[in-house]
Amino acid sequence: MSITSNADLLHSSFPAEFTPGALSAVTTCLRIDPSEKVTLITDSLTKPIAASIAVELERLGCRWTPFILEELAPRPLTDMPPSVLADMESSQVSIFAVNVQQNELHSRMQMTDVVNRRRMRHAHMVNITPEIMCSGMRADFNLVDRLSQQVLDRVRRARRIRATTAAGTNITAEMNPDYKWFKTSGIISTEKWGNLPGGECFTSPGEVNGTFVVDGVVGDWLCARYGLLAGSPLTIEISGNRIVSCTSTNKQLEADFWAYTHTDENSDRVGEFAIGTNLGIDHVIGNILQDEKFPGIHIAFGNPYGEHTGAPWRSSTHIDVVGLGFNIWLESDSGVEQIMQDGRFLIAA
Repeated sequence: MSITSNADLLHSSFPAEFTPGALSAVTTCLRIDPSEKVTLITDSLTKPIAASIAVELERLGCRWTPFILEELAPRPLTDMPPSVLADMESSQVSIFAVNVQQNELHSRMQMTDVVNRRRMRHAHMVNITPEIMCSGMRADFNLVDRLSQQVLDRVRRARRIRATTAAGTNITAEMNPDYKWFKTSGIISTEKWGNLPGGECFTSPGEVNGTFVVDGVVGDWLCARYGLLAGSPLTIEISGNRIVSCTSTNKQLEADFWAYTHTDENSDRVGEFAIGTNLGIDHVIGNILQDEKFPGIHIAFGNPYGEHTGAPWRSSTHIDVVGLGFNIWLESDSGVEQIMQDGRFLIAA
């Protein structure tokens, strides 16, 4: 079995339209220094995108090692290949640009365990597509970072967040002061690895109650299967931070989502509460990597990223759900502030 070399990837073809996003990833988002080493992980489907990033790494002059997953292990992965994890042990930066398959979350957690332990700067580009490289990855991430900081400063003071949408969402999230808020604005630091494209502030909530109507998208492998949900929204009833019921005219979506969120004892528990802040995204496209950064609220059931947020529980699953057109109010000791109306931020970057 042949293993892809740096030269192989550098000689792989890709559309010129990928270059601005690749350059942004290497220089603006990850701020890679020529003295650093990078682990670049990709797969056969995503190889052209990885090739565009490889060109920028080579132009920068840093050391980098490429891995194509199909050359190392059968897909779907049961574990992250040892050679990948071993290479990460000597890298300051890692980039994961892969079209993931069903039941591969465990392998990704093995990878991010190394990232967390070594405090690496890690770009998580799960299911990155040509469309995203030419849209969300072209955002002004410095602007997104400024807005994200404005949101972060406010939500860190909030005791409670209320949100509604015209589609029927009406939720209240009580904040736990012991849990930390983070921004992943696309500017990636050692504090918290981030998705690219970036643009969100997130925490693990104390408790969420109410109705959440998913008229955007659902995450993980369900996203590719069901795409945009405007025509068949998924309505989730939440009580005491747990799913009580979910309904949709698409009964297969309803069944798949229910099964996913009942994988283990905490799969139905709200583990993440987040506000998307990527001003470069003006519509959802049916890809959770980008759509969860769409301005508004998304929540996730399952793993609360406790190593960062401080939540003391864990789950083997994590699935995001995205709604559209939010009104958001923050309640703090100083009063109530509305920060979004009908999907538009009321605060300036």
